[in-house]
Amino acid sequence: MILDMFEKLELIQKRYDELSQLLAQPEIATDPKRLQELSKEKAELEDIVGLYQQYKVKGKELAELEALLDPHAEAEMMALIKKELAEIKNQQDALLGQLKLSLTPKDPNDGRDVIVEIRAGTGGEEASLFAADLFRMYSRYALSKGWQAEIIDSSQSAIGGFKELIFEIKGKGAFSRFKHERGVHRVQRVPITEASGRIHTSTATVAVLPEAEEIELNINPDDIKMEFFRSRGAGGQNVNKVTTAVRITHLPTGIVASCQDERSQIRNRMKAMAVLRARLLDLEQRKQSESIDKERRMQVGSGQRAEKIRTYNFPQNRITDHRINLSFHNLQQILDGELDELIEALISKEQVEQLEAALT
Repeated sequence: MILDMFEKLELIQKRYDELSQLLAQPEIATDPKRLQELSKEKAELEDIVGLYQQYKVKGKELAELEALLDPHAEAEMMALIKKELAEIKNQQDALLGQLKLSLTPKDPNDGRDVIVEIRAGTGGEEASLFAADLFRMYSRYALSKGWQAEIIDSSQSAIGGFKELIFEIKGKGAFSRFKHERGVHRVQRVPITEASGRIHTSTATVAVLPEAEEIELNINPDDIKMEFFRSRGAGGQNVNKVTTAVRITHLPTGIVASCQDERSQIRNRMKAMAVLRARLLDLEQRKQSESIDKERRMQVGSGQRAEKIRTYNFPQNRITDHRINLSFHNLQQILDGELDELIEALISKEQVEQLEAALT
């Protein structure tokens, strides 16, 4: 792979040099559109070309020092040379790591806010309690990052869990961290509803959508059907007395978004529109899928136990992520929002796969 990587870097260097020559031509300078295109392409290559040049300089320095190594020379001098060799090699290794990262394609959604949808899967009431645990884990993780978590819509179960929960996370880079959470999560534990102490297996599904800016999507008002109704569930005296909840249907696609968490109809409408935009953006970005519902099934499956991405095993105090075949024995800390170690492992795997794809 290293050889392939340097072949790729040489091609990038060659293209960068070509762009420099093109931009020096008078006919390009008089063509604003072409000038802008070439300037942008060159700017995108500057960082990686700069790193590659530094890497090659370190290689020359290593070669020059290695030429000075002489078993018959003064021991003190050889020790100094070997020490400098080790320092430059470390610097070159660090540059190599940066080069690998620079070759991986960047996800254009990474800097966005996110909308997360959690739904109870197999397991009845216990699955709804697990869905609530996942929400608690994600909201605490968001808080540790200085991000803001707000519920958009929810449907509670009889014992205090969630049959369904939709919430947004606002914070720079939120999608880059939360996108690794989409899929089926499986829990193995003794439910509070189990009198005999038998371990149950339940699931919850998680879908993660990048939040769209209003200016990104041109939604025709005639394509929108908006309905208002009374909120359900917890919420104080305002619930079931004032028509504040909002349901928005996008008629061309059939996509529905609703919000009832706020006491204000205007706020509920804004949040429901945010969910609708996120779903439409997801649909737009995945045009090869038949519909956004199909994409959600690709993300979360049907909620069956066999389609898991991660297992939370309470009796063994273990969380296992099956995508990287890695286990962590600090279940409670992770459920309390300490997700960074797990997410970093997933990001590392993703970067390796992206680098391999980029080189092929």
